[in-house]
Amino acid sequence: MDLKSLKINRKRLQESLDEMAKIGATPGGGVQRLTLSDEDKQARDLFVKWLKELGCEVTIDEMGNIFGKRAGRNNDLPPVLSGSHIDSQPKGGRFDGILGVMGPLEVLRTLHENNVETERPITIVDWTNEEGSRFAPAMVSSGVWAGVLDRDWAYSRTDINGKRFGDELERIGYKGKIPAKKRPLHCYYEYHIEQGPILEKEGITIGAPKGILCLHWYDVYLEGEANQVGPTPMEGRHDALCAAAEMILKVNQLPDRMGGNMVATVGEIQNYPNSRNIIPDKVHFTVDIRSWDDDLALKAWELLRKDFEEIASGRGCPIKIEETWRVEHSPFDKTLVQRILDTSSQLGYSSLRMVSGAGHDASYMNQITPTAMIFIPSIGGRSHVEVENSTWADCEAGANVLLHCILKSANEI
Repeated sequence: MDLKSLKINRKRLQESLDEMAKIGATPGGGVQRLTLSDEDKQARDLFVKWLKELGCEVTIDEMGNIFGKRAGRNNDLPPVLSGSHIDSQPKGGRFDGILGVMGPLEVLRTLHENNVETERPITIVDWTNEEGSRFAPAMVSSGVWAGVLDRDWAYSRTDINGKRFGDELERIGYKGKIPAKKRPLHCYYEYHIEQGPILEKEGITIGAPKGILCLHWYDVYLEGEANQVGPTPMEGRHDALCAAAEMILKVNQLPDRMGGNMVATVGEIQNYPNSRNIIPDKVHFTVDIRSWDDDLALKAWELLRKDFEEIASGRGCPIKIEETWRVEHSPFDKTLVQRILDTSSQLGYSSLRMVSGAGHDASYMNQITPTAMIFIPSIGGRSHVEVENSTWADCEAGANVLLHCILKSANEI
């Protein structure tokens, strides 16, 4: 058959995404499928079932990463890898991550039903704990697989209830025996919603990011002095929450102070004892700094750290700071990025070079193999929320681009 005319089945892609969206569905139309939860297990089981129906060789490594391999004519050649993640944010969206797993699954289904052989094998992957919302940091399992993060350190990560990553992985039955260790790859594609407003604003169907911003995560712990709020004068209080509030405003002001070209966010906070009539004596909050310029992000953090120490001293609240995670900015493979742009044009879709402001497993894959991403528009630029949405026409377009990019790469010798 003429491979140039090959297209994915939009109805089947939509049905697969809808079926996955039922697992962990929230009243607001989103999903809550936290990593290594019962919902995550249910979605994994369904994914494995679908892979086996295609005759894929399914393997699960010691980090719970799921690989489905479709054989090529020469299985000694390194495979083309494509995937993303099944886990979600708390009350997250129906497309974030899972589109990047269902997309390549639909590619494999299309090749299977049309009896298309490729020179190289094609492997699809679900990376464990991409979100990092339950077990920080994010992208932990692709990081272990790439040789950047330590497996036992990852196993020891705990959630807010003190449950260990390794124990929960075993509990849901996805702690495989195969080492989570990088193997030769030909290239890696990750298909994803943009999670921002640019493509929709510009009226563009396909985004081809030149890379991903650097991501720096910090955890800040403050100690105050608890007391009954009524009898305790304002003067002389050591209120950990007031100290945190001052610091959080400094985080929000940071990009302007550095001249722009970055974003800085506090997204998580725990206040103790969290009672309306007790002065807070402990606060834990997170800081997320992102920029294309690694040095600028580091300079910004040094400025912020100095501010934090001054505020903590002035409030009489001892401070402890941990650097939880740092990933340098990731420039993608220029040849693959151009392939996405060219393929989009050949298929009649508009396209745009851009930058990814969100982190993805592609950051770690980029360190070991040629890597690129395919974006489609997010309606209203919304993501990590229940109203997250993309049109089915755009989902189809992105999957068609993925299909033909994978075909071209899988037939390279």
